[in-house]
Amino acid sequence: MPRRGRGFWFSLAIDVLWPVVVLFVRLRVRGKQHVPGNGGVILAFNHLSNADTVAAVVFALMSNRVPRVLAKASLWRMPVFGWVMRSGGHIPVERGTVKASEALRPAVEALRDGACVMVFPEGTFTDDPENWPMKGKSGVARMALESRVPVVPVAEWGTQDLLPRGKILPRLLPRKKIEVVAGAPVDLSDLYDRELTAEVLAEATRRVMAAITTMLSGIRSAQAGSQSA
Repeated sequence: MPRRGRGFWFSLAIDVLWPVVVLFVRLRVRGKQHVPGNGGVILAFNHLSNADTVAAVVFALMSNRVPRVLAKASLWRMPVFGWVMRSGGHIPVERGTVKASEALRPAVEALRDGACVMVFPEGTFTDDPENWPMKGKSGVARMALESRVPVVPVAEWGTQDLLPRGKILPRLLPRKKIEVVAGAPVDLSDLYDRELTAEVLAEATRRVMAAITTMLSGIRSAQAGSQSA
């Protein structure tokens, strides 16, 4: 796993949580080959649980990239969390206070500088009763079209069993199975030279969310098939 660029507190958080993941989670990761080894890239995940971020960071590290998390700015003002977020060079977004393009400017600059940026396009946990992804927000599209870096769709499944929504402590036993699967980058090249209208952003967002949903469908279908066999 890469260590350079993680920062002291972010690296410490990883080192503390890694044994927990190894001991209490049966983690299966696929699709790492779709993550470029260098240069800017967006990893776009579905959102089921507060455990998603841990699984997403593990996926990025196993793909040999140190991720920078795009997250609400209030985390930077919290004890301990603030140290970790600043140390890791993560990217705060002040929601509802500035224009979307200005709020995402640090993320676009980081991508142009070669960063690996993690994002949950839904912006919150899905409210779908069967845990399928909701309609995404346009931030991921804006970042992708302004920076012109690959967007890798990644689906997570099982995190909702490890740490159900509304719970503070994870359910460590029995050992939970979590799958994280990435697909090929979403093709947005035909949108690069178009004006960033609401329609263009909506189309790019739709493609990203469709790709994530396809990856999640593959995980869930395979699990259903193995259970019925």
